Amino acid sequence: MAGIAGIDRAGNRDLVARMLEKMAYRGQGGSKLIEGNNATLGAVWPGVQATPTSSVLQEQAVWDARHPPMPGPLSREREPFALAVAMPPGLFLARSPLGVRPLYYGQTDDGAICFASEVKALLEATRDVHEFPPGFWYSSQAGLQAFYKFEPQIALDLEPDVIASGLRFGLEQAVRRRVDSDVMGCWLSGGLDSSVMAALARPHVRKLYTFAGGMSGAPDLDFARQVADFLGTEHHEIVVTAGELLAALPEVVYHLESFDALLVRSTIVNYLVSKHAANYVAAVLSGEGGDELFAGYHYLKELEPGHLAQELADIVQRLHNTALQRVDRSASAHGLVAHVPFLDLDVVEYAQSIPPQLKLWRDGEMIEKWILRQAIVGALPEEVLWRSKAKFWKGAGVGDLLAHYADERISDAEFNRERTLPNGWALNTKEELMYYRIFKEHFEDVRDLSWMGRTKGASKT
Repeated sequence: MAGIAGIDRAGNRDLVARMLEKMAYRGQGGSKLIEGNNATLGAVWPGVQATPTSSVLQEQAVWDARHPPMPGPLSREREPFALAVAMPPGLFLARSPLGVRPLYYGQTDDGAICFASEVKALLEATRDVHEFPPGFWYSSQAGLQAFYKFEPQIALDLEPDVIASGLRFGLEQAVRRRVDSDVMGCWLSGGLDSSVMAALARPHVRKLYTFAGGMSGAPDLDFARQVADFLGTEHHEIVVTAGELLAALPEVVYHLESFDALLVRSTIVNYLVSKHAANYVAAVLSGEGGDELFAGYHYLKELEPGHLAQELADIVQRLHNTALQRVDRSASAHGLVAHVPFLDLDVVEYAQSIPPQLKLWRDGEMIEKWILRQAIVGALPEEVLWRSKAKFWKGAGVGDLLAHYADERISDAEFNRERTLPNGWALNTKEELMYYRIFKEHFEDVRDLSWMGRTKGASKT
């Protein structure tokens, strides 16, 4: 995905150029610096994306314009974006409601506001790092202002087959809007969500590449192969060894900008798959968001029925600095664009209106994502359509390999001594400490970590 950076001060081309260089891998297609209206802005973008200096809203863009996009149009924009505009008397920033595209900001020692798509780029200008909140815009005059708020949706009072049909239509439209070439890629874990993306994209492309990754014997590889054969894709399996997983860890933590144990663990195979995919395609589809919208996680079955809708709304709004960060960094590290059609705003709002009991269907047993399965009947092999949810790192065969590796190399005394971070956060496991040590090598002087997301349930005591 494209990357942007800048500062609300003119005459800072060298600084912004250094910021862009820190994330040059996000865009081998081109770069541009804009100076004017009391700001210096820059962008890099991959070849598959249009030059992000046009008058049309792009996913990540910069402008120098007298009439930039304003909050009204932003609230109606369906595509994910993070954007910056140079306008009198200063800077305008905005980020779409779900935070699919990353954005960070801060203030320099002399009071200038600066921003970047990645923390490592922002650190060229400041140590004051904050995540730009999804669904907000900022101007030099008004400060931070919300333009979108998640509100409870009125539950659909329709027959389940009608609701499923509406969901199928919305997903088809969301996928179609993101297919911008007759050759496309899809991350394919063999789970329901990524398989849905592949199935809906296949009719719209001449060639669909699918990419699955895992250790030898991983169940994901077998299920992904079934889907690929069923759909007639050009399928690639990336079989990784324990040694390759461990060797990739420093790169993964650097690009991910996180030491959250579950996030790193679920990123590492995704990262290696993306590295391979970049040799064949410029853009991929991801099934991210399906579990959060349609109750795919096992712990949700233990909730009281009346609490399910609120819990789903909560975890959808947490995606921006956890799972979506994994998607963005895994793809962008290799110059790929990753699309997440499940998180198309039309799909999200429709999903929120689906009665919770249709997501967790109770018929002798609880079936997660029941309505999504109904919506896609006939498009996938039955064995995949009704496959139970598995954590990506489990399905990929990673299992507890990384945790065991850390346990063998970090003593109890080391863990007790190092587990409390300077900001007061507590590391939960030796595995997380192993990742934190790598993180600290890359971001040694970053002590305020309030910008970093952690998987729900991770302690911040």
